[in-house]
Amino acid sequence: MKIFSLVLFFFLPFSPQKELNSTTLLQKMYARYHGKWHSSLSFNQTTERYKNDSLIKSDTWYERIAYPDMLRIDIGSKESGNGIIFRKDSTYIFNNNKVTRSLKNENELIFFLGGLYFVPFDEVLAHFKALHYDLSKFHASTWKGKPVYVIGADNDDEKVNQLWIDQDRFIPVRFLKYEDNKQEGLFEDHIALKNAWSETKCEFYVNDKLLQVEKYHDVVPGGPLDRSIFDPNRIGK
Repeated sequence: MKIFSLVLFFFLPFSPQKELNSTTLLQKMYARYHGKWHSSLSFNQTTERYKNDSLIKSDTWYERIAYPDMLRIDIGSKESGNGIIFRKDSTYIFNNNKVTRSLKNENELIFFLGGLYFVPFDEVLAHFKALHYDLSKFHASTWKGKPVYVIGADNDDEKVNQLWIDQDRFIPVRFLKYEDNKQEGLFEDHIALKNAWSETKCEFYVNDKLLQVEKYHDVVPGGPLDRSIFDPNRIGK
């Protein structure tokens, strides 16, 4: 019986694994974190702004996220009356408890860093395409000595929108965006949060020049949030 089992082991054909590409990688990420990722995230962060590689300003931002697509930033303190609301595909800037500017502008990082696990998977694929990611392109690479998968590019040097994913944890560690200029974001110093993760340091570059460094503190996943704080019509009320 054992000999027969060995014969079967060596001579029966193996079922090949599904070839990995951008779409199948997103499927694996979705399978791991859908229904497990925290529905909200709150933290404060030290925000440093740079010009010509020199620090020009430092602030404390208080951030609250409600996935899949809402983020509120209060600058200085939660009661300052100054900040930004990102809600779906729109951005609202408020000063002295009044909305002073609104524009059509999605913060796609909310989607990349958790929001994608709160919508149906076909919407995930459609959203990547709407953000100009070519899901027919894909390759494996390394980033800071660790293996990564790259969604949206066939090689490291291709100047197209791309998202770099840690191979072990299936979390973003870098994005590159090419439109009017080159934008780059790095996500580092991740901490485990129950069944998910959060970066605690971000660096942002424009045309290879450092623009902003963010360091998170007091990170709280899944806590209760009053969703009215994301309503721009309630600013100052």
